[in-house]
Amino acid sequence: MRALVALLALLAAIAQPARADDLRPGYLEWRERAPGAWRVTWKAPLLGGLATRARPLLPDRCAAGRAERRFAGPAMIETFAVRCAGPLAGRQLGLMGLETGFTDALLRVAPLGRPVQAARLTPGEPLATVAVAASRGQVWATYFRLGVSHIVFGFDHLLFVVGLVLLIRRPRQLVATVTAFTLAHSLTLAATTLGLVVVARKPVEVCIALSIVFLAREIVRERDSFARRVPAAVAFTFGLLHGFGFAAALAEIGLPEGEIPSALLAFNLGVEGGQLLIVGAALAVLAVIGRTSLLPQAKLGGAYAIGTVASAWLIERALA
Repeated sequence: MRALVALLALLAAIAQPARADDLRPGYLEWRERAPGAWRVTWKAPLLGGLATRARPLLPDRCAAGRAERRFAGPAMIETFAVRCAGPLAGRQLGLMGLETGFTDALLRVAPLGRPVQAARLTPGEPLATVAVAASRGQVWATYFRLGVSHIVFGFDHLLFVVGLVLLIRRPRQLVATVTAFTLAHSLTLAATTLGLVVVARKPVEVCIALSIVFLAREIVRERDSFARRVPAAVAFTFGLLHGFGFAAALAEIGLPEGEIPSALLAFNLGVEGGQLLIVGAALAVLAVIGRTSLLPQAKLGGAYAIGTVASAWLIERALA
């Protein structure tokens, strides 16, 4: 019982940090229009204060023109022209004020006639040096890491995957279910990102929380149910919803112009990599607990904890 209470307290504690899933990374782009003439775009989420706290850093021998600011949904978008003497290779770009918060930002540099560079700016490393010889794999690596971090630190998606592990008992069935979930959210992620489907964000977030509540209820039920008989069908159905959630996150970050297919693929593969990490970690924990007689109690406690947290999200998102 003490272990059950501790587990409930632990998962309930992440209910508030899970709201950081709404604090999307910022997006800073430097695009060279003509030799020495750059167009800078700074897109910052309004939640978390990044829009008011952080500002693009101008390197030496660069002068900025008048900024144009507009608001698009939950983000501020600022654009301005910059004239620089000489190339940016070897100079540092980044954000001033990023180190005082906890939100990351994506930096993209697109010089004329040279490969695009991308880097992730963090509070610990708010600046990045523009490479002299850039690799085309930088964009891919950056969006792959963004995909991994989104599912690992996007707690609603994380709890759904953990719930699948708790629900399914047979390894082959688990593989089929995770594959169905992957296929479903890949379809809606691609369709939404490419503009083929448009879905309102708020109902999707409410339905994602509801999917976790449903899954927790199915874990607690001992008798046979549709979710236990064909979990792959349930995972596929709810995977479509979670794909819309991934697409909303990616829309907040932005896709680099000219590398949309590769960045989208890298982000999706990153999501899959993070998903495999979660499944592996959950199976390892269950294997350790399985050596004792506490496995049934642990699964039951985990299900109640997941359902409690998801219910709180459901009420909060429905009333927001």
